[in-house]
Amino acid sequence: MIKSINPTTGESVKSYETYSEKGVDKIINSVDKTWCHWRSTSFAHRSQFMQNLSGLLKSKKEELAHLMALEMGKVIKEGVGEIEKCALVCDYYAQNAEIFLENEIISTEAFRSFVSYQPIGTVLAVMPWNFPFWQVFRFAAPTLMAGNTAVLKHASNVPGCAIAIEELFREAGFPENAFRTLLIGSNQVENVIKHHAIKAVSLTGSTPAGKSVASISGSVLKKCVLELGGSDPYIILKDANLEDAATKCAAGRLLNAGQSCIGAKRFIVENEVYPEFVEYFLHEMNSAYFGDPFDAETTMGPMARFDLRDELHQQVVSSIEKGAEVILGGEIPHRKGAFYPPTILENIHPGMPAYNEELFGPVASVIRVNDEKEAIKVANDTEFGLGAAIFTSDLKKGENIAEMQLEAGCCFVNDFVKSDPRLPFGGVKGSGYGRELFTQGIKEFMNVKTVVVK
Repeated sequence: MIKSINPTTGESVKSYETYSEKGVDKIINSVDKTWCHWRSTSFAHRSQFMQNLSGLLKSKKEELAHLMALEMGKVIKEGVGEIEKCALVCDYYAQNAEIFLENEIISTEAFRSFVSYQPIGTVLAVMPWNFPFWQVFRFAAPTLMAGNTAVLKHASNVPGCAIAIEELFREAGFPENAFRTLLIGSNQVENVIKHHAIKAVSLTGSTPAGKSVASISGSVLKKCVLELGGSDPYIILKDANLEDAATKCAAGRLLNAGQSCIGAKRFIVENEVYPEFVEYFLHEMNSAYFGDPFDAETTMGPMARFDLRDELHQQVVSSIEKGAEVILGGEIPHRKGAFYPPTILENIHPGMPAYNEELFGPVASVIRVNDEKEAIKVANDTEFGLGAAIFTSDLKKGENIAEMQLEAGCCFVNDFVKSDPRLPFGGVKGSGYGRELFTQGIKEFMNVKTVVVK
């Protein structure tokens, strides 16, 4: 049984029966059978359905945002924005998939030689709850436009979103079994990965989950793309526009109640401007209004689950016990719901959860450093490598640091880290491997086939 719990009230929304092993096998085989036909359809044919899907998302954005608020606490405004971004990625691949996957002619001594990109089959997506629509659509849009089919194992606390996504594909005109949702528990994922019809896996989730999926996939020689955790460093140099930096740093930390792999998490500030930056940052963080996600004035809703809120608070408590100091928040509020306030910790050192671990919630770790060199060293002193940002008025220097010195897959200068269909997205080190979005994303699950004609 899978239960959907409203994190704002703690009340049960709905319960769902998990699918049996026999039912799962039947669905996967049906999706695989559909792939045998879907792979041979034209890009123009697939594009029409994908554009239909984009239109449906736009017309139902308020309804779908309401569902996210109900199941995982996302504020309505952010939910609407998420659905609009899903429509954007559908349009993007509807327009560009054929261009991205064109044959590449290679000059050799042969009469003709080229690289062809061919779909590999049915791909399993194991997706998280924090962006319950976007995470799925950024995978599904390129995957289906490329001629593959897909099955989804969504997070167990957003089953309503998972079912809604399957219904959207069907309503858009896609074949009934081109995209299917599997209502299963985590204990059933291994068997799905090992199913003969599953050709590859895409996972967005925690680093431990990624290691598990990679191990299982490797045991049966199936490719996987992993987008895992992050502890994104934001470097604030002494020549930065501090007020602008503080505004963007707070926005990057509080988006989705801080529950984002690419959320701003560690703020590394040069000593010379540390007091001034913290003053601006404290004002921005303290200006957030957290409350009912259905309230139009709310800027930050509850965390998605009570256990996640309690785990975050324990990381804060443990950091304080090791010497961290609280300058904002840090206490579970006396109210109904899985709420946690915007929190700032300083005097952060190695060995604390606030330094070494990912804080998946609205908690910011502010770290004082002596100079630029130390800032870069601290930024890279992490097992993660998803995103990073640097704030400076010297754009040439900022670009050099972003490109050459920061160990992350996505580096931004004077802005917070975000994903964009027009740019590849993914990480290094403990943040995973492989890329989503842009040309790299659509080619991940293709047979890169060499063809030589003598």
